[in-house]
Amino acid sequence: MIIKHINTQPFMDQRPGTSGLRKKVSVFQQSHYLENFIQSIIDIIGGGKGKTWIIGGDGRYFNDEAIKIILRIVCANKFKKVWIGQNGLLSTPAVSHLIRHYYADGGVILSASHNPGGIKGDFGIKYNTSNGSPAPENIVEKIYQRTQEITTYRISDDFSLDLSFLNKHTYEETEIEIVDSVYEYALLMEKIFDFQAIQDLFIIKKFNFVFDAMHAATGPYALDIFEKRIGASSGTVKNFIPQKDFGGIHPDPNPIYARHLVDLMMQDQHPDFAAASDGDGDRNMVIAPSQIIIPSDSIAILAAHAHLIPAYQNGLKGVARSMPTSQALDQVAHFLNIPCYETPTGWKYFGNLLDAGLITLCGEESAGSGSNHIREKDGLWAILFWLNLIAIKREPVNKIVSDHWHKFGRHFYARYDYENLDKNIADKMMNGFAENMHKFINKTIHSRTIIKIDNFSYQDPIDGFIVYHQGFRLILDQGGRIVMRLSGTGTEGATLRIYLEQYIKNYRDYSIQSAYILHELDYISKEILKLTEYTGLRQPTIIT
Repeated sequence: MIIKHINTQPFMDQRPGTSGLRKKVSVFQQSHYLENFIQSIIDIIGGGKGKTWIIGGDGRYFNDEAIKIILRIVCANKFKKVWIGQNGLLSTPAVSHLIRHYYADGGVILSASHNPGGIKGDFGIKYNTSNGSPAPENIVEKIYQRTQEITTYRISDDFSLDLSFLNKHTYEETEIEIVDSVYEYALLMEKIFDFQAIQDLFIIKKFNFVFDAMHAATGPYALDIFEKRIGASSGTVKNFIPQKDFGGIHPDPNPIYARHLVDLMMQDQHPDFAAASDGDGDRNMVIAPSQIIIPSDSIAILAAHAHLIPAYQNGLKGVARSMPTSQALDQVAHFLNIPCYETPTGWKYFGNLLDAGLITLCGEESAGSGSNHIREKDGLWAILFWLNLIAIKREPVNKIVSDHWHKFGRHFYARYDYENLDKNIADKMMNGFAENMHKFINKTIHSRTIIKIDNFSYQDPIDGFIVYHQGFRLILDQGGRIVMRLSGTGTEGATLRIYLEQYIKNYRDYSIQSAYILHELDYISKEILKLTEYTGLRQPTIIT
């Protein structure tokens, strides 16, 4: 095998965002672009000699080509071993599990998660460390700095490798093993949940469940777990064949892009429960008849009932949520007398808390829930948790939700996204608010008084690392809260996200729409940001 040392120049746009480096496919297809980034990761971990990695992706366009390039770089850098998912496929939760299962030094996930796929769509790369967690902020910064100074990368000559067969291959010092993408993950789920109880729910109770894999990574996992292992009827899992463009579907499990599933559950004749997951399998959406269960409520309800699940029957050490996520989880933690940590957006901030044994469950408003079983959010885990809970309680999903609100109160909540904003204008708007935010404290707008405003910062309780400027938090009277931040997961322009939350402790009319409760907060957020003045927009691109 011939090892080549290729001269290169830095690309100025390789700073990873909240979940890795995400760009248009055409950007990654540039000569040296992918190679520079992978070599930079290898350089900052001390080189590849003797190292082991897990490699896999969600099957989107450019996944196969990227894996071939990465393998050539891995071999040239003298890795000891890499494990690759069959056909190059691995869900993000599966990568995290395999890193931990094989005690690998880390892993590379090829995905842009919930972003669109296809030749004109998005692609992404995320590096996970030896604990299975997304690389922490200090590692991410080192990777970026290396991309800005790199002058050469190592790559072997091309070689042929069929990823469709489970097999082992050796190239020079590197062993490449192609593994079953589903098997180890499915075994892990069997250890966490009571599959027999769920099977009885399906077969004996005739529970009607629909899962939409959205032509994405979780299709093979869901088919194996729900239909083969648990015994759900054939056809339970929809759109289970991964496709490079996700079948033309935007693989984000929310009420907009999974509208067909929402419409199904709003009909008179509907399944008992429905769910979906996203491109790489880390997000989830769960739907009861005539009711979408928002992610913030979902993690709170799961935490409140965790003692019913085999893996968590001894109780929870603690819980954590991202800062924009509603405070519904805080209410449960207070009741259980366990700590609740508030972290910045991004699953990497949960890693240290999980490793230190400070928390057991964690979640974020962007459809992510997880636990200490891995170090990523996990869509199928959350759905199995709900199914196991329904099987044990033997109650309709809607009753489980309404009983939770009756006990803990209800956090009316919504996220308003303003997408594809001019980045300079978005920055100017947010900077303008930052300069004047002190003027709004104790000010009454539309009959609501703003009590406190801050720009959220976080100090990791384990390693002491501090991150600043993670989003503006506004605390209002009467249980109101507004969060405003620019997102780091898009590939075009800027996305402004405004999170509206209103807590009502003794609310009983559960049929009322969140928009009615939140309209005052919506008005306030637009006024203090001067949103329409800056952007010309009066309505968000999407509401979830």
